[in-house]
Amino acid sequence: MNQRNKRQGALPAPVEGFFGFVETFFITMMLASLLFIYFLRVTTINGESMLETLHPDDKVIMTAFYGEPHQGDIVVLDAKESVTMNEAGELVKGRGMDKLLVKRIIACEGQTVSFDFQRGIVYVDGEEYRESYISGLTHTDEGAFTGNYPVTVPEGYVFVLGDNRRNSRDSRSSELGFVDADNIIGKVLFRIAPYSDIGKVD
Repeated sequence: MNQRNKRQGALPAPVEGFFGFVETFFITMMLASLLFIYFLRVTTINGESMLETLHPDDKVIMTAFYGEPHQGDIVVLDAKESVTMNEAGELVKGRGMDKLLVKRIIACEGQTVSFDFQRGIVYVDGEEYRESYISGLTHTDEGAFTGNYPVTVPEGYVFVLGDNRRNSRDSRSSELGFVDADNIIGKVLFRIAPYSDIGKVD
């Protein structure tokens, strides 16, 4: 069989290349769609509680699930309940803010949290918690654990704070308190808008 016969029925090289590109494009789009359906989500930041790390109307990519909590993670949580503590050290559950919040995990189960509100310092496990990302010091006590500090984070819970300590309802607040790890929806990974600030979020 000669070379001419071998190539009978073959598509011209430009056409073959075009169809190869289209095939690759659709496979890539399908995989990207599956990734965002099952593993990732895009969400928009509302409010100023995470300044200067995140700004209102920033668009971020978050995981669609959340595993074991880690100190320093920025997470999206469902603030559907409040979990505070009475004078006897017993947990008291109540109605939360019924909204989604973006906060940073400061302490996980078994760790202790306390504050020097006068000096604006956070302590975790008795040590000053170094925070280079905060906007303003932590001067306000919002009633969740007033008179009970230091508090130990119960099993299955975390203690969260907003980076903008002067304007954040977080675990200091009687409207939130400890956060059940099961109420964490996902972890913020990456900012995709505005374009000038695209990059990893930490």
